[in-house]
Amino acid sequence: MKKQYCHKNIEKKIQNYWKKNKTFKVIEDKNKEKYYCLSMIPYPSGKLHMGHIRNYTIGDVISRYQRMLGKNVLQPIGWDAFGLPAENAAIKNNTTPEKWTYNNIRYMRKQLKTLGFSYDWDREITTCKPEYYRWEQWFFIKLYKKKLVYKKLSLVNWCPNDLTVLANEQVINGRCWNCDSIIELKKIPQWFIKITAYAEELLNDLDKLKNWPKQVKNMQRNWIGRTEGIEIDFNIVNTSKIITIYTTNLSTFMGATFIAITINHPIIKEIDINNHKIIQFIKECNEIKNKKLKETNIKGFYLNMDVIHPLTKNFLPIWIINFIPVESNDEANIAIPAHNNTYLNFAKEYNIPIKKVISIENILINSEEFTGLNPETASKSILKKLISIGAGKHKINYKLHDWCISRQRYWGTPIPIATMKDGNIITIPEEELPVIHTINNKLKNNNKYKNISIKNKFAFRETDTFDTFIESSWYYARYTCPKYNHGMIDPITAAYWLPVDQYIGGIEHAILHLLYFRLFHKLMRDLKLINSDEPVKNLLCQGMVLSDTFYYIKNNGQRIWVSNENISLKRDNKNNIINATDNKCHKLIYAGMCKMSKSKNNGIDPEKIIEKYGADTLRLFLMFAAPPESTIEWQESNIKGANRFIKKIWSLVYNFTQKKTTCILIKKSLTTEQKKIRYFLHKTIEKVTDDIERRHTFNTAIAAIMKFTNKLCNIPQETKEDLALIKESLEAIVLMLSPIIPHVCFEMWNFLGHKENIDFVNWPTVDKKAIKNNFQLIIIQINGKTRGCINVPNNSNENFIFNEAQKKSNISKYIKKGNIINTIYIPNKLLNFIINWFLLIIKNKCII
Repeated sequence: MKKQYCHKNIEKKIQNYWKKNKTFKVIEDKNKEKYYCLSMIPYPSGKLHMGHIRNYTIGDVISRYQRMLGKNVLQPIGWDAFGLPAENAAIKNNTTPEKWTYNNIRYMRKQLKTLGFSYDWDREITTCKPEYYRWEQWFFIKLYKKKLVYKKLSLVNWCPNDLTVLANEQVINGRCWNCDSIIELKKIPQWFIKITAYAEELLNDLDKLKNWPKQVKNMQRNWIGRTEGIEIDFNIVNTSKIITIYTTNLSTFMGATFIAITINHPIIKEIDINNHKIIQFIKECNEIKNKKLKETNIKGFYLNMDVIHPLTKNFLPIWIINFIPVESNDEANIAIPAHNNTYLNFAKEYNIPIKKVISIENILINSEEFTGLNPETASKSILKKLISIGAGKHKINYKLHDWCISRQRYWGTPIPIATMKDGNIITIPEEELPVIHTINNKLKNNNKYKNISIKNKFAFRETDTFDTFIESSWYYARYTCPKYNHGMIDPITAAYWLPVDQYIGGIEHAILHLLYFRLFHKLMRDLKLINSDEPVKNLLCQGMVLSDTFYYIKNNGQRIWVSNENISLKRDNKNNIINATDNKCHKLIYAGMCKMSKSKNNGIDPEKIIEKYGADTLRLFLMFAAPPESTIEWQESNIKGANRFIKKIWSLVYNFTQKKTTCILIKKSLTTEQKKIRYFLHKTIEKVTDDIERRHTFNTAIAAIMKFTNKLCNIPQETKEDLALIKESLEAIVLMLSPIIPHVCFEMWNFLGHKENIDFVNWPTVDKKAIKNNFQLIIIQINGKTRGCINVPNNSNENFIFNEAQKKSNISKYIKKGNIINTIYIPNKLLNFIINWFLLIIKNKCII
């Protein structure tokens, strides 16, 4: 063993050992308890960023820990490889999406291996390979035959930059989630999966997810948006037509003075569309549809049509308006301006009556037979009457829409559908799967791809591809059988491994990914591919990694973000930044700690950190800096601290190995001091085990190991018992750190005299006798003020505690300043030194 720790001499060697021996390859073993640990599948964007590495380090620490508990651990990795970034990058770099994607995968795979993650690389998945996506084409056909997918002409969110449809979940504040362009609305034929058929189950089963973050479950509940209300039929005057409107609030129903509909309401199709004024109004609405309401003028158009209020029998005018939210399920609302500020402003603008029906005292007024009732009682009475006259019925409503899965892109899974000349839609025969896209990224203009023959009949192949969220909705199940050729999932291996025991990923995926993820699991269950209701038992959402962010402003007002590598800083004595310039002498503005991103140019290159400090140091920093759910503020000084701690452990092991001892610990021979050290050791094992197993607070686990390591640095190394205790302690420290810093622990374990692979050594167990109330915590006070505490054997007398307390530097420094004139001792609780400071006051002419 070399005296100095050098990561470059260790990490590559250990990684080669793992690769050569396929250390982490796993097969199904019914004689062992399984544990399936999974981090969210990465997109091969080119380079790993710190967010990736934090995610995968957390997963690897959990996997390695569970493996040391003797479990059969599956930890796979793969690539979510389809998507718009590849197409855009290919166009920009004059290449193909395939080349760009596979080059990135090769590079990122190499990066992952330098970090020592314990993946079963034989199960690697790449979702853009035909052997993977053929099965989602097969699955789509099964869903089509079960009428769980359908095609319809639909008003969709259209990104004019990416030239594709976006699901509602992919529209954020009216903008594209991928490129931030303002979305437009278009009506085009689209394919949908009937997620609404599973809305109730998706909602109710959230209660089964006991170990999912409450925030994630609440986000999904809100997105599903279940409400119980009533559908009310309004007869249109002088016609046989009706407008049906859903509402959850009937207390103000008697105050309705008009009906508000959107430009998409079906009734508009039934009126004279040649009316120039209507056409102009619809055009104006389209132009402002994606702006916030406060940024638009509230506009309306009276259709010259009225409905009859089913209870008051008053005529209510029908107005087309421009401010019912696009994402709302409601294309028509009952407008009650007296009790809704938005409708109030509209009514004032267009001179529509305003009728107040609830008084300041919260009692109904102007409501005919319901006047005088409180709102709750009135709502029930109005509901009962509407139902009795046949004007209303109970309805459960969902904010959730069916999932639009059509994308007008090339780099995706082709939808396995064709349309015959007579207009009939047919599925591609299963024996012809997979349908593979051509190299031409304009599928609609590619006749060779589009025009096909099915059973000797001419057909037009569907040119849309799947939303790429489909690939990431079932990959976890395919990991259980990545080379299975007889179906989408091998039911036997899936039954062994599923559900996933621990899933790790960012909370930003709470809706976009995790809702579809859960839906696909239920769909696969209903096709008898798997036998559980939910895909994941435990979900951990890691926090972001932040770093300092700087920019300067060009003459045209544009912000130019500058990389930390090109910045010179000056800080004050509190470490606050007081001046920053880049290598071109621009004076920079400090934007604070922000999430690492390409757009703000504030990312830290992991490769440079690994080259300088080693993978183990980076892993230790990421696990120690904060609890996994919290954000991390990147500071290189903290990286240096992590590196120093590894060197400290290395030095302790090196010094011990130089003694070349084979001492065996004899517990009966231990002195009181030695028993105390052993007490601390096993209390540390107990805490670290609980922190990792139950609480997932890896930072406090590491802190406990550091605290004990500092104690170990100061204990005697003279007797055989001393050395035997040090050996036991070092072995426990190395084992507990092994999931976090596996390379250096692998090496130190061997130097401690062990020939077996540490990756499969059992996790250290707590010696219950060593911690069984053998020691008592005594508070030490100086003149009534607490100055520290000490651990002493149970039932120690006052003299022993007195002497032990004076050995502690943080206590003895006070005692030395004066004369002890008395002590107050409360057995097993407290020792208070009464000290006379008078002599010290005279000597130093100051007051303590």
